Amino acid sequence: MSTILGHHHSSMLVKNAKETNRFYTEVLGLRRVKKTVNQDDPSMYHLFYGDKTGSPGTGLTFFEMPSIGRTHKGTNAITRIGLMVPTEESLYYWKTRFEEKGVYHGSLTTYANRQALKFEDSDGLQLVLLASEGERPEKWESYEQSDVPLEHQILAMGPIEITVRDSDDFKKTLTELLHYTQVYTDHEMSLFQTEKKDSFGEILVKQLDGPDEKPGRGSVHHLAIRVEDASELEHWNNVASENRFSTSGVVDRYYFQSLYFRESNGILFEVATDGPGFTADQDPDHLGETLALPPFLEHRRDEIEYQLTPID
Repeated sequence: MSTILGHHHSSMLVKNAKETNRFYTEVLGLRRVKKTVNQDDPSMYHLFYGDKTGSPGTGLTFFEMPSIGRTHKGTNAITRIGLMVPTEESLYYWKTRFEEKGVYHGSLTTYANRQALKFEDSDGLQLVLLASEGERPEKWESYEQSDVPLEHQILAMGPIEITVRDSDDFKKTLTELLHYTQVYTDHEMSLFQTEKKDSFGEILVKQLDGPDEKPGRGSVHHLAIRVEDASELEHWNNVASENRFSTSGVVDRYYFQSLYFRESNGILFEVATDGPGFTADQDPDHLGETLALPPFLEHRRDEIEYQLTPID
């Protein structure tokens, strides 16, 4: 049976790629593993950040939309991105770092049953750091050039908060279709894990009535979840179609293959393969340094580069 292994990446909308690049490299200490473009609209940047090689589960990706307005918060949206750090001590390190760098953040708290520190990026994206306390993602590689000490570096994505109007229907999608298991619930939220039963694939479901969120800068476009290889994608395409979810069919993104489906609350999921990965077209020592284009866009390089504002 095809198995969801956890998170693959999440993709967000931002106004200014240069500022996003500064925040995720200079503040969060992540590596920019790919500077490329939105394959469906090559006039906009698509930036990827993560560990040393952008391992599945570590990827935070951003589409630059210079004319984008603010997010009007509401329901039926992915509303917070969790990032795991090694220990509770790491949270104190990050709190001090945020204070030094002028990052908006809260006090240490508890979130998804873990010690946590909530903060926002320069676009107002809601994020939270959580102490993993011994858990390590299987594919994580430390980034030696980061100015964040190894013992406090961000490991991977953790709980992803999704707020929906019809939580019963959404929970049914997670458990009956995707085979997640509910591991915790209270009057505000329910926490789900993949069959691997670790924090690096958790989804936190919150119920909220009211109008849908209107996306803008700092909103989350979609969550990508992992499968091992492309042989599993047709299965998930059939599952989505049988449940009358709109689906893209299998798409070749060059660095991975994937499909997209939108469930009944309007949440957009991508199911993405682990490989071939971001070293497919760049040396591991030089990932993200120059503009990378998939082969089908390479003949348009001059036109594409002309439209993009340099960010380095």
